[in-house]
Amino acid sequence: MCRSIKTLRPPAIPEDASEEEMRAAALQYVRKVSGFRAPAAHNQEVFDRAVEKIAEATRELLDGLEIRGAARV
Repeated sequence: MCRSIKTLRPPAIPEDASEEEMRAAALQYVRKVSGFRAPAAHNQEVFDRAVEKIAEATRELLDGLEIRGAARV
């Protein structure tokens, strides 16, 4: 997997992941899977849509995880 995607849950980062961090991770994932750093104009819409869906799935995942020993806010 892409090594530039950082872990976004505690204790890797002590605070909640920001929207920018989640979107950056989603973008790295889509780049890795698609093989494109920047898509051609005719692929831009589907590329952007994939980034947004993966960012949303990341939000849901992080919101639902229970980290042992960490207090939920």
